[in-house]
Amino acid sequence: MTVLTVSTTPFDDQKPGTSGLRKKVRVFQQPHYLENFVQAIFDTQPDLKGGMLVLGGDGRYYNREAIQIILRMAAANGVESVMVGKGGILSTPAASHLIRHFEAQGGIILSASHNPGGPDEDFGIKFNTPNGGPAPEKVTEAIHARTKTLSQYLILNGEEVDIDSPQQFQLGNMGVDVFDSVYAYAELMQELFDFDRIRNFFDSTHFRMRFDAMHAVTGPYARYILEELLGAPPGSVINAEPKPDFGGHHPDPNLAHAQELVAMTQGARGVDFAAASDGDGDRNMILGHDFFVTPSDSLAVMAANATLIPAFNGGISGVARSMPTSQAVDRVADMLEVPCFETPTGWKFFGNLLDAGEISLCGEESFGTGSNHVREKDGLWAVLFWLNLLAVKGQSVADIVRAHWRKYGRNYYTRHDYEGIDKAAADKLMKQLKEGLGSLVGDEFNGHRVSYADDFAYTDPVDGSVSKNQGIRIGFKDGSRIIFRLSGTGTEGATLRVYLESLEPDPAKHNQDTQAVMRPLIELAEMLANIKGITGRDAPTVIT
Repeated sequence: MTVLTVSTTPFDDQKPGTSGLRKKVRVFQQPHYLENFVQAIFDTQPDLKGGMLVLGGDGRYYNREAIQIILRMAAANGVESVMVGKGGILSTPAASHLIRHFEAQGGIILSASHNPGGPDEDFGIKFNTPNGGPAPEKVTEAIHARTKTLSQYLILNGEEVDIDSPQQFQLGNMGVDVFDSVYAYAELMQELFDFDRIRNFFDSTHFRMRFDAMHAVTGPYARYILEELLGAPPGSVINAEPKPDFGGHHPDPNLAHAQELVAMTQGARGVDFAAASDGDGDRNMILGHDFFVTPSDSLAVMAANATLIPAFNGGISGVARSMPTSQAVDRVADMLEVPCFETPTGWKFFGNLLDAGEISLCGEESFGTGSNHVREKDGLWAVLFWLNLLAVKGQSVADIVRAHWRKYGRNYYTRHDYEGIDKAAADKLMKQLKEGLGSLVGDEFNGHRVSYADDFAYTDPVDGSVSKNQGIRIGFKDGSRIIFRLSGTGTEGATLRVYLESLEPDPAKHNQDTQAVMRPLIELAEMLANIKGITGRDAPTVIT
């Protein structure tokens, strides 16, 4: 085998977003497109030469072809060894664990997370640093800068290699270890949770559960852990076979895209507990019988009950949430007298806090929660946390959450997404909002008096780095908030996200319909941003 030097020219659209580079499959299939971005990773991360790389993805369309290309490029660029998931399958949290456990010099994860898959849908690639977390902005900026100057890339000539059987072999001078990551991840989970107690809980009650893997990466992990190790009845894990197009469904674990699972929790025959994870296994949705747990509430409940879980029986050092996530966890942190950090959206912002020991738990409203066991959000970890909590408390999901509300108050919360809108219109909307921020403080709208209005900026307390333009916050004196932000996870057009939050301390008012409670704030958000007038949209695409 010989190393080929292939001439290329830069592409002008290879700037990573909050979770790597995401484009339509057909974009990645262009000659040299994937290769250019991968070469930029190798060029800007010199420790990979002579080091170890972890490689895998969520199994979506083009995953296998991309892995073959990356393996040959890694060999050509002097990587000493690569650990690649069997069949190209490797969940994002499992990849983070492996990078940390084997002290690898980094990882390449092929995923577009919760975005749909298929030949006409989405693909993605991101680099994770040696701490196991998504590359921070200084790294992604360096990679992007390199993509703009590339004139060649290196790749080993040769045929495709077998990645479907666990084995070790040489590719040129590079060692390749094809392995099944399910077992290593399961071992980590057994260190964090009381598997005996969960297993006994399943055996001694009539507890019924369903986990929807959404034909995505967590299917093999969930079947092994939930059904084989914990003894959940066969069939407790549904849609367990990973498919390149996720079975034709949208692998996003929310009320809009997991309606089959939601229906299983409803009515007299509804199961006691249900959960789902997304394309690459880092997100989660938690459901009880006739009950939905918002991601913001899930994080707050975890923080309030952390000492009941073996991994945290000594307490937690602190918590963090993304800025758009509700402030429910803030009041828990206040009562526990631990720090609570508000960061921009993107898991990479939690990494420094976790590495410095400042926090033990963190989460985002976009169905992601995690802890210091890895440097990514972790869907199955969150499910096991809830199962362990249910086993200890012996209460239903609804009873646990309602008791939490009685103690801390309820943060009614909703997110309205306007997907695929014209980017110029989205930019105009945000520009006009920013220009009007200075005049809002002190104004009152239908009983809501503005206490602050800003374009959120974050100064990292560990390394002092500053991230600006992270979303517009409008906060009111009664604790309610409206937040406007353009998402960085889409592949076409722009997605405007509007986050709305209202605190209700009165337990007598904790069982109202969320959208009805939020109607005044929804109307206020429309008025302040002129969403319909600028975008032409009468209603959001998705409400969660």
